[in-house]
Amino acid sequence: MSVSICRSSRGSIRDATGPDERGLDAHDRAIVLATQAGLPLVPDPWGAVGREVGLEGEEVLARMRAMEARGVIRRVAAVPNHYRLGYVANGMTVWDVDDAEVERLGREVAAIEGVSHCYRRPRHRPHWPYNLFAMLHGRSREEVERQAEALRARLGEACRDHRILYSSRILKKTGLRLARRAPLA
Repeated sequence: MSVSICRSSRGSIRDATGPDERGLDAHDRAIVLATQAGLPLVPDPWGAVGREVGLEGEEVLARMRAMEARGVIRRVAAVPNHYRLGYVANGMTVWDVDDAEVERLGREVAAIEGVSHCYRRPRHRPHWPYNLFAMLHGRSREEVERQAEALRARLGEACRDHRILYSSRILKKTGLRLARRAPLA
């Protein structure tokens, strides 16, 4: 499991004993530090984190939810290694979709099995007309191309063009990391 951390409005999360501008106190910071490399893969991950930071598991979960509500934590999600699962063809599909339809169609595309990421992005004409991005994973390029064709059919007349940009290497996915500091005396 992965925990994605958001930067504060000033671009960083303060190291302080009291709460910062988002209410991040010493316990919250300890929770972020304990989870930034991922949650432990155990039956009770909140309890395991709690034992590490000196809190009950229920308190850790409540604090994580509160930090998510404040925007300190963006999300808690599984981050699968697609390659280890046999999905070695990974293609970011980019679509030139009618702006009047992109919100509705983007929600539909995001709900399709096999789409792991779906984003609306600004166009950069004349060289980049694409405004909808959807990541597809397959065991072969042919499988990804079949998925893209099905997606193209779903977008219908609202879609003018698309491309598939295949991954050429694996990049390590990590969120913001807080520096571990010695406890304040």
